[in-house]
Amino acid sequence: MLALVLWSSGAPSTLYPTYAEKWDLAPVVMTSVFATYPLALIVVLPLFGNLSDLYGRRMVMIGGVTLIALSTLLFAVAPNVGFLFAGRALQGIGSGLAMGAATVSLIENNPRINPRFASTTATVATATGLTMALLASGLMAQYAPLPLVLSYIVLLVLAIATTAALLMTPGDRPEVRQRWRPQSPKVPHGIRMSFLIATLSVALAFSMGAIFLSLGAHMIAQFAQTDNRAIIGSLLASSSVAICLTALLAVRVSARSQVWAGAVLTVISLALMVGASMFGSSVLFLSWCLVGGSAYSLAFTGGLGLINSVAPERHRGATLSLLYLIAYVFQAATAIGVGALATSGTLSTAVIAAAATLAGLCILAVVLLKISTHVSPQAARAVNA
Repeated sequence: MLALVLWSSGAPSTLYPTYAEKWDLAPVVMTSVFATYPLALIVVLPLFGNLSDLYGRRMVMIGGVTLIALSTLLFAVAPNVGFLFAGRALQGIGSGLAMGAATVSLIENNPRINPRFASTTATVATATGLTMALLASGLMAQYAPLPLVLSYIVLLVLAIATTAALLMTPGDRPEVRQRWRPQSPKVPHGIRMSFLIATLSVALAFSMGAIFLSLGAHMIAQFAQTDNRAIIGSLLASSSVAICLTALLAVRVSARSQVWAGAVLTVISLALMVGASMFGSSVLFLSWCLVGGSAYSLAFTGGLGLINSVAPERHRGATLSLLYLIAYVFQAATAIGVGALATSGTLSTAVIAAAATLAGLCILAVVLLKISTHVSPQAARAVNA
């Protein structure tokens, strides 16, 4: 399920330059199309983030994947950019329903004693889905007929297969049934510092992802001077390969250490991003993708591992949904902001501004980690869990 969610999120990424050229769209329009996905999540998560706590993980995942399947049809037949906005909105709603439920399901069905196994599995699953989406869409866009249709047909088939698999799993609806009501965004007492650090770490990962997925193809095409969609897709996919490998190698690393290392590597990747944009070097672009992927993996896995270790079981779905909500606010703001700067100025200016802003957030994450060890013995134990 998590692999499918990220596949749907990344499927249009290598095609954005093609859409922009076909319909003469400014960078801010394409980044706004991308941002529609997290904006939809921002609406869905506060209202429906606790649905899986009330009605079971399986039912909510099936609803989410159904909406993702419908979104593929809108992309496949899109005659104008309005269909892209509508498709991304459906993707966001479906992913909002499915992602929290799938993550909690991994935690509750964890076959290992190590609680970090679930967060590592989540990272590997999402990285695999994103890698396949970028590679497949890039190759099909370059070498297959109907480049703006075929990749979405593949995604539709995967969505149908995922729904069939979910229907064969046991029901998990709680025996004690409660009425649904919109959840109030809140964090259980006693875990707020851990929640803040975890959320900032995941938000940094998502913000970097926004740059990769909304403008990465434009940056490589403009600065590295290549319009080969297969090459662009392969470069972007290298970042998700790095995400997967880093998650596997860091499975025994504590959540606190992963958050710290993720922040440091994010700063390094931002420097590589600026350097690649200034010098137009394919080698620097590849380095940016690889280091950025490792940074994303550590920041995302560390943040999830930290919150998984401290969130009360009966509030776990709602707590994870709030974490995702805040992270997606950061992602949407990053995508729209960078797109607006690229449209009003230059893409180089936008890249430098984004790098400076995210580097500041990395410093904040490291400072909060340091402060948290001195708040109280309980807080220190929670952060080190």
